[in-house]
Amino acid sequence: MKPLLEYDRVTISYNGIPAVQDVSVSLSEGEILGVVGESGSGKSTLIRAAMGLLGPAGMVTRGDIWYKGKNLPDLKPSEMRRLCGPELGMIFQSAGASFCPIRTVGKQLYESVREHENISRAAFEDRASDILDKIGFSDPARILKSFPFELSGGMQQRVGIASAMLLRPSVLMADEPTSALDVHVQKQVVEEMLLMREQFGISIIIVTHNIGVVGAMADNVLVMRGGRAVEYGPAKQVLEHPETEYTKTLMAAVPRLERGGVTNA
Repeated sequence: MKPLLEYDRVTISYNGIPAVQDVSVSLSEGEILGVVGESGSGKSTLIRAAMGLLGPAGMVTRGDIWYKGKNLPDLKPSEMRRLCGPELGMIFQSAGASFCPIRTVGKQLYESVREHENISRAAFEDRASDILDKIGFSDPARILKSFPFELSGGMQQRVGIASAMLLRPSVLMADEPTSALDVHVQKQVVEEMLLMREQFGISIIIVTHNIGVVGAMADNVLVMRGGRAVEYGPAKQVLEHPETEYTKTLMAAVPRLERGGVTNA
């Protein structure tokens, strides 16, 4: 089966200096891919390239990123805007920072959906409430009427997940979605993302320092170091029987989050 998303020998540079070099990796329908490595290894750059979020200094300088027959780096900004949201969703690290503090959550989420489809306020609230309910909010109407600062960090992160899911994208990019959350909330976020795959059949790329989160979620794992892929394969193989010395050191250094429970953040 042809991959849903495929990086083919991709090099990404900032101001002409390579940050990611010659990386090839693919994502199938319904797959969760974990991308791990130390800070500065190019993990976030990899998913930002697919979303067209490299900024003016960044560019894919070699290779292709294919999504449903389209080479994403070659698309015009207007074409990328049509894809980002309905096709390619993003959960940002510290999602609360992406919300405007003086507008309610509901108004901001409605605006983002209206950008891509003609939907009434009532239909939006029904859809948003359904997703918020599925990810554990007992009173979705109150959440929609709340300002971001009225929500805890964990609640903001879960609203960020809901925001990404409102347009039901085919691929969800998650950039450190559990960063700065306590252990209990980390477990909630992991369970909610797994539920999103179960409910909607989406594919997920999760970028994280937390090897435990990858162990609890991923089908396959890409290990990066210095902008290069050093190991790539099934999660069980990479996490339990790594081949490279770097991956062995990385696996030994981080406590594990097991399916069904948290041992350490």
